[in-house]
Amino acid sequence: MTSIYPFSAIVGQDEMKLALLVAAIDPSIGGVLILGDRGSGKSTAVRALASLLPKIAAVAQCRFGCDPDDEPALCDECRDKLSKGPLKIRQIDVPVVDLPLGATEDRVVGALDLERALSQGVKAFEPGLLARAHRGFLYIDEVNLLEDYLVDLLLDSAASGENVVEREGLSLRHPSRFVLIGTGNPEEGELRPQLLDRFGLSVEVRTPKDLSERIEVVRRRDAFERDSAAFVGNWRKENTRLRRRIMAARDALDNIELSDEALKRTAQLCISLGTDGLRGELTLMRAARAVASLDGEKKVADKHLRRVAAPALRHRLRRNPLDDAGSTTRIERAVADLFGP
Repeated sequence: MTSIYPFSAIVGQDEMKLALLVAAIDPSIGGVLILGDRGSGKSTAVRALASLLPKIAAVAQCRFGCDPDDEPALCDECRDKLSKGPLKIRQIDVPVVDLPLGATEDRVVGALDLERALSQGVKAFEPGLLARAHRGFLYIDEVNLLEDYLVDLLLDSAASGENVVEREGLSLRHPSRFVLIGTGNPEEGELRPQLLDRFGLSVEVRTPKDLSERIEVVRRRDAFERDSAAFVGNWRKENTRLRRRIMAARDALDNIELSDEALKRTAQLCISLGTDGLRGELTLMRAARAVASLDGEKKVADKHLRRVAAPALRHRLRRNPLDDAGSTTRIERAVADLFGP
């Protein structure tokens, strides 16, 4: 098995790492969009995060990896098993599924299993990528180049939390809840607004300009490629420590206090920036709560809102023809006006 670069060993890119940790702690935030230069560690960070997370319990022999503790979300096959007795459970890795840009609709949503249809004469379902990504990460590189029909499929599944297949005489639905992670280079095209709005957080990554940071990135990458087993071993303790922080943050998340004053601050910031709808407030509130939980604190404070304001809001701003400043600069100014420098 190819070794995966340790999450804890990633140098810099603090905003990207924080956004991924927030999405892992609270998947309801809606995924992460990572835009920036090629070779800046975007895909490395996504795969490193998945390998960092603890295994999850799943129903044994379930094609969709159903959660045995979430009865309302069980697929029809697992419901049938449950009616006959307790479900058997197995531990599985958190799935990370790549969605290629040129994927067909059948490959994404699933289709008729032709081999069984021809050999046995039965109509059986062959699960697609949406089934494999359930309870994990659906990773799309160059997401801004994604075909429109794939965007529509993702939007339907993301909105409903399930995948519905009706074709070739098949009628089937199964749970499909995943954290959508998209990466891309903004110079190669923009995302459709409908898909852009579905991402909870949007982060920008750039090639490091600091000399010492660039040297450390190259040094660590070279060490990993020369002896990946030794490198992973050297960072195992740090990864274990971070894994425990994530698990503790998940357990504490529902108990984090969000005061009326924090909610007021959230709404004031979104009003001052002119964000459309209320999704900005909801995302900012949830992300700040996840950060507070990760920090081991009991309530959301201004410092938590500051840390996630840009990722939660930068992709929700209207273009202002009278202001040439980018989204990040506009948010930084609004944050300084509201919270102080």
